[in-house]
Amino acid sequence: METYLRVSFHSEGAKPQEVAERLEGFGFVPTQGNYDFLYDWRGPATPDQLLDLSDEVSRLLRGYRVLFEIETV
Repeated sequence: METYLRVSFHSEGAKPQEVAERLEGFGFVPTQGNYDFLYDWRGPATPDQLLDLSDEVSRLLRGYRVLFEIETV
């Protein structure tokens, strides 16, 4: 499974490089196309794991004044 993350930045928020470094430190990798980052589960993930990842992304980006969207396939 893979989780894709799209980030929308605000001009009064954190710099994109700061956000990228924070997400990369957690295991996301930058990607090109419709999404900005990818998290590779290296196998199946449970619904609870997906919720935990979403909670962690929310925690990581709290205070950065960015919006994010997650899609897992």
